[in-house]
Amino acid sequence: MQHSDENGAGFNEPPAGPGRGDAGEDAIDRFAAPEPGAGEAEVAAVADVQDAFGGISMELLEMKRGIEAGMRAQIAASAAARALDAFSGAGNIQGVAIGLGGGGSAGAPGMPALTLYVAEPSSVDQVKAAIVDTMGVRAAASDSVPVNIVVTGVIDAQPHRFRLRPAPGGVSVGHFRITAGTIACLAVGRSAPRNARLMILSNNHVLANSNSSAFGDCIVQPGPFDGGRCPQDQIAVLERFVPINFAGGVNFVDCATGWAWPDRVRRELVFLSGGAPAFFRISNAPVAPALGMMVGKSGRTTQLTQGMVAGIGATINVNYGGGKLAQFQDQIAITGIGGPFSAGGDSGSSIWTWNPQRNPVGLLFAGGGNITFANRITRVMAALDINLFT
Repeated sequence: MQHSDENGAGFNEPPAGPGRGDAGEDAIDRFAAPEPGAGEAEVAAVADVQDAFGGISMELLEMKRGIEAGMRAQIAASAAARALDAFSGAGNIQGVAIGLGGGGSAGAPGMPALTLYVAEPSSVDQVKAAIVDTMGVRAAASDSVPVNIVVTGVIDAQPHRFRLRPAPGGVSVGHFRITAGTIACLAVGRSAPRNARLMILSNNHVLANSNSSAFGDCIVQPGPFDGGRCPQDQIAVLERFVPINFAGGVNFVDCATGWAWPDRVRRELVFLSGGAPAFFRISNAPVAPALGMMVGKSGRTTQLTQGMVAGIGATINVNYGGGKLAQFQDQIAITGIGGPFSAGGDSGSSIWTWNPQRNPVGLLFAGGGNITFANRITRVMAALDINLFT
């Protein structure tokens, strides 16, 4: 595991503040603390990175692209029109990904198959008919394309317990106007002045209230739903976020950073052992998700859980409440092992490989049924211009 502090020299000493505790390593104290009203009025851009799906047929990929276009059309439709035909026909389709056949699924074992996530149970024939008739994807009628149906219900952004100082990853956090989410881990900017800031990483909808926020806003731990209040529970200020497009455009990440007081946070992640907090570290070297990869996460609601990457390149329409829908592409789909991988309030959790290296893979942001969805962590790092400080 890589834990070297490559930015270990030259940090400004933070001013003394309340709630000081053991931050795990002296290096943390060399970061600058937020100043009153701190925050940058700048927004990170999302780079549209081309991803390769080696070994997957063009027929399967073209069909996936056609379904993605149909899903975007659903978002572009008026809210009234969506309500009239919420979960019938193509409206039942909540997402699409490349998955694996076998084990009760369509297609040969271990071979690529199209996975469709639906709000309500439907047969393969019904879903295929909707794709052909409503979305115009005629290739869906072919029997040669293996299609799996997974019932997720409506895929909701997961927005929704103890106070801990210094605050580790995996605990309740939130913008002062939301319910609660989860701290993923710590991060630093890649260039000045942000490389002298120690930041917490989580979702836009956790730290920036789904775009409805101002830079410098108070971020509390625990989140407001769990009793956190400003200023007594403040650990950070909103520093940067990637806006979520709710107008039918394509999204890749739901992410934001909060500039933290260095003595109020720590590098480790937490899990409960015998009812008491125990701590562990993850790597700062991200890896790409792969089908069948075993992963873990520690989150505010379900704590430490294990899962498996069941879909890559997923395109999903996510419901943020209040009539807000957003399409996300190139997402990771994860199923839980021995139970749900996540639940409401786990949004913002870091997802990492279930092995001694614990390499970061994704940033959890949504889910439905027993399926959790995550942004690729490399996209998150590029969009926010950060490196992980783990």
